[in-house]
Amino acid sequence: MKEILWSALRGNREAFLWKLEGLGEYDLRRPMTRTGTNLLGVVKHVAAEEYGYLGETFGRPAPERLACFEDGTVWEGGDMWATPEESAEYIKGFYRRASAHADETIRTLDLDSVGSVPWWDEDRRKTTLGAIMAMMINETSRHLGQVDIVREMIDGTAGGQRNATGLPDAADWDWEAWVARLESAARAAAER
Repeated sequence: MKEILWSALRGNREAFLWKLEGLGEYDLRRPMTRTGTNLLGVVKHVAAEEYGYLGETFGRPAPERLACFEDGTVWEGGDMWATPEESAEYIKGFYRRASAHADETIRTLDLDSVGSVPWWDEDRRKTTLGAIMAMMINETSRHLGQVDIVREMIDGTAGGQRNATGLPDAADWDWEAWVARLESAARAAAER
């Protein structure tokens, strides 16, 4: 069971990084939603979660900390964007290092190994590696969905596999007509 969970987590991690490929610093960090969601910010956030949940929870504190944890701005969204000083390569490296740190925890513990999440309420801090792995798969999947949408908004790249758009080629599909059809359907439903 542990290998199945671990494989799912590794698959999400790989997708996070290849969704960033081919973009420059600006596109990787620019806010694409009303709330500022951006590619590097999402990756930075998930990396911090890996260090915390799959490290600190099991007595393995991160060997490095983001500045936003040091100055307290993590509680103001400091882990959801990349500062000008944090290059894309730094954030990607931070994510890889957090994943490797988490993998060492997973490698050395059993699914029923007990940990404690220090930032959770006292009465629910106690947990297991299996529960945290399931939670992290859920977290990475949810955030990977954000990355999918943001990447599509930037340059139209979509889909769940590297080097595949997941969408018909523009030459074979009239996207403008398709979107107009969906808009028309939405308006018709709203008028009912």
